Amino acid sequence: MFAIIRQGNKQYRVTEGDTLQLDLMNIENGASFETDQVLALGGDGEMKVGHPLVDGAKVQGTVIDRVKGEKLIIFRRKRRKTHRRKVGHRQHHTLVKIDKISA
Repeated sequence: MFAIIRQGNKQYRVTEGDTLQLDLMNIENGASFETDQVLALGGDGEMKVGHPLVDGAKVQGTVIDRVKGEKLIIFRRKRRKTHRRKVGHRQHHTLVKIDKISA
């Protein structure tokens, strides 16, 4: 069984046992994560699509850790001016392990 959830203006396809890298949330490590923002449920040849959400569906998980993403380099230059600027950025993420999908 799989579910399509909405978290932080993004959509994720999840199954039980998956590990997701979501945007940073204010939840402690080891705490439970639960969302009812389920857009679709599928599996076993059957698909249930919500309008916009599936009624009564929930996805539960556990917060594993907070991590940083890979480094992005932002480089700006202006031609003929010898103006250069290099900045790096690493986005913060929350790792979540999906434990249960209930319809």
